Amino acid sequence: MRGRGVQGKIYMLKIWGRTNSVNVKKVLWCAEELEIAYERHDAGMQFGVVNEPWYRKMNPNGLVPTIEDDGVILWESNAIVRYLAARYGSGTLSPADPGVRAACDKWMDWTTSTLAGPYRDVFWGLVRTTPEKRDAVRIEAACRKGNELLAIADAALDAKQFLGGDRLSIGDIPLGCFAYAWYEMPIERPAWINLDAWYRRLCERPAYRKHVMLPLS
Repeated sequence: MRGRGVQGKIYMLKIWGRTNSVNVKKVLWCAEELEIAYERHDAGMQFGVVNEPWYRKMNPNGLVPTIEDDGVILWESNAIVRYLAARYGSGTLSPADPGVRAACDKWMDWTTSTLAGPYRDVFWGLVRTTPEKRDAVRIEAACRKGNELLAIADAALDAKQFLGGDRLSIGDIPLGCFAYAWYEMPIERPAWINLDAWYRRLCERPAYRKHVMLPLS
């Protein structure tokens, strides 16, 4: 899908970021679910770009992702997901009911403010650190904490298909991106009835398989 800007001018969403970034995955998965046409440009880590003056003008943090959409420039992955869903998926990915939408926002913020810490310690420790440099104690503690936190999401999914109700929403996107790595990494996990079923439903979605279910790196 393309959009039209001022005076009918054709524009296309531009996304800067590398495909192995969990935050970039959120944006790509969201755009794919919404069937938005976009251009993606590699940026960050081995690709550089983020310290170029023109990029820093868009995103002074020098991080990914960053988007430009018909003159709108945004950084912070959750803000980008909310924006895209509100503009292109109002009533679907972005629930129309304010209460439901706020509940979805809650899960987005919980994932990035509460779960992200232990997730990061486990992911960086096992995936991006060579075996001889790993801090086994820190990884084990983070794994234990992550499992405790995910039990909260498991309880919230009781009798629900998705975190926002009976359909995929913005509330599922951050946790869904973290969940793939959590299920793929060689760690111990409890048998969560609800969370496991939710994860299987995500794995059935073509957009999730395309942008989230990638080799961990």
